[in-house]
Amino acid sequence: MSQTTSKVRLGVIGAGWFASRRHIPDCLKTPTLTLAAISRRDAEARQKLADHFGLTPEQTFADWREMLESVELDAVLIATPHALHYEQARAALAKGLHVLVEKPMALTTREAWDLVDFAANRERLISTAVNPPFWAHCHAIRDAFRDGSLGDLETATMYWTGSASALFGRSPLPDSMSGVVRPSLYRADVELNGGGYFIDGGSHLLSQLLWVTDLKVRRASAIMDTLPADSRTVVCFEMENGAVVSLTSIGDSESSERRVNHIFGATKGVATVRDFDFKTTIQVEGREAQSFTEADLPPVSTPVANFADAILGRDSLYSAPAHGAYVAQVMEAIYESARTGKTATLSE
Repeated sequence: MSQTTSKVRLGVIGAGWFASRRHIPDCLKTPTLTLAAISRRDAEARQKLADHFGLTPEQTFADWREMLESVELDAVLIATPHALHYEQARAALAKGLHVLVEKPMALTTREAWDLVDFAANRERLISTAVNPPFWAHCHAIRDAFRDGSLGDLETATMYWTGSASALFGRSPLPDSMSGVVRPSLYRADVELNGGGYFIDGGSHLLSQLLWVTDLKVRRASAIMDTLPADSRTVVCFEMENGAVVSLTSIGDSESSERRVNHIFGATKGVATVRDFDFKTTIQVEGREAQSFTEADLPPVSTPVANFADAILGRDSLYSAPAHGAYVAQVMEAIYESARTGKTATLSE
């Protein structure tokens, strides 16, 4: 999908802590993007963002709806609390804008697939900013599955721990946090967040499993420590090809370090990812193991850069509309299983 202008005019709905530390700086570094406007309800934070990023009063808004009505835009980035994503994305699509939405795309299966259909009917793009499609090591593992080097997935074990307690209002925010403004702590509100830690950080783990393997989930069984404000989750999956997968996510670790250990066992080899510099090894039977870190691989576009390239017809979306919607669908099944204590079966 392409447009006639050489630059995509982007508006940010929910210019907060995360957008200020990642997406907006990435936008300013991307030649095909122009930061046209931002919206943020808090006046003090809005002014701080405007000063930092060099925005005029005409480019800053308290109300995202006024921004959509007042500014010539091609697309929006939505980085608001999760419960607001659906309404805001649909309104932007209805205005004829392309949409890049932070994870999760929406809180329910119905909402997520409605956005996909709504965008397609209007010939607009919608993409979800989950991390794995924008990590180089995930591209390498996906390529090894797609070209047949690893064979078929038989099992996977995915483990991720970290401490996000401060973002959930359970401990003080560190003074050293990056970003222009402080987090709003909406995650402490289960209605706004749509759950606890897993719907937030766990979205990336789930995305990685689905994205690198190209497989769907047949059944999901989940245990969470406390509901609805979970911090610790274990999920077991049966994939559509019969592979079995376990996924562990800890959001209140007492360790100050994030820890990663992912193992994908397949019929012809094994792919492993360890530590947060993503030390990846792909071992194919009969071949010498390939080991690398993220820095050893060709760089992958950021979410906003890939989004702009797709709008301009220069690339396809790494995080396709259906991927974001399916992550939301499986996420809903996981929370259903945790609430009911029963295995959730996903529809075809």
